[in-house]
Amino acid sequence: MNIVFMGTSAFAVPSLRYLLASTHKVVGVVTQPDRPRGRGRKLSPTPVKELALKHDLPITQPLKIKDSTAIALIKQWQPDLIVVVSYGQIIPAAILSFPRYGCINVHASLLPQYRGAAPIQRALMNGENITGVTTMFMDEGLDTGDIILQRSIFIEDSWDHGQLEAVLAENGAELLMETITRIAAGDIPRIKQDHSQASYAHRILAEDEIIDWSLPAVFINNQIRALSPSPGAWCVLDGYKTKIFSSHVVDTCSEGLTAQIVEVDRDSFKVQCGKGILEILEVQREGKKRMLVRDFLRGNKLEPGIVLTQPGG
Repeated sequence: MNIVFMGTSAFAVPSLRYLLASTHKVVGVVTQPDRPRGRGRKLSPTPVKELALKHDLPITQPLKIKDSTAIALIKQWQPDLIVVVSYGQIIPAAILSFPRYGCINVHASLLPQYRGAAPIQRALMNGENITGVTTMFMDEGLDTGDIILQRSIFIEDSWDHGQLEAVLAENGAELLMETITRIAAGDIPRIKQDHSQASYAHRILAEDEIIDWSLPAVFINNQIRALSPSPGAWCVLDGYKTKIFSSHVVDTCSEGLTAQIVEVDRDSFKVQCGKGILEILEVQREGKKRMLVRDFLRGNKLEPGIVLTQPGG
């Protein structure tokens, strides 16, 4: 089967890797344009482009996928099937309707839950303990197409976004290959989504990254997990913007002066939240490297009584 692959982020890489190892032929790759990244803001290829380059695959990076030139090129590749995984743009009807087997998508949730741009992060923020991956036939809606296959995944309490994304990406790639095998065999289920059960995983905004210490420790811990390793949840510590990447809830009931450091030891410091206490294990002060708190404390003196603040606080 000739396949066009449309994907951008690291989540999409295992799916492309599995396709390249299969008997199917990837006839072209569509990914987002190179973007400035890192401290030097140097233009960098997407993770999907990096893999595609290693395999000398035809690549296109349209600024807008609705552009007629991009659509014409995809049609020239003559795909039997288009696979979309974490691409980042809405696919127009002209593309959806072109391949004889249609367009299928790998989505990082158990649809119809967590439709939208940030299903993994929003699931972690909400404290879910079960999530999964779904393959579906795409339509013109936002993750509203017919479900093909699903696989549930238990979320470990210690997992952050990066760890959960890696697990879901591998499971999604496996489910994709099972889906394509069943499409080729003509043995493919189509399950209508129950739209009344839908929820939406809205894109992460700048305000989602700011820690509000008046909230319960459990909520803040989930926020930190959801935003680690990127972009990072943050507060102001000793006058500096400080990201927190790893934490642990040590108490869920205690109350006291919100945002106050209540204990400092060799490996961590503990903060009083609106309800409960959160142990901080890994941080990054603005302009510095990410580091374990035990390393951070070698060059930064913290004492009980220091109060963490929000921007402008």
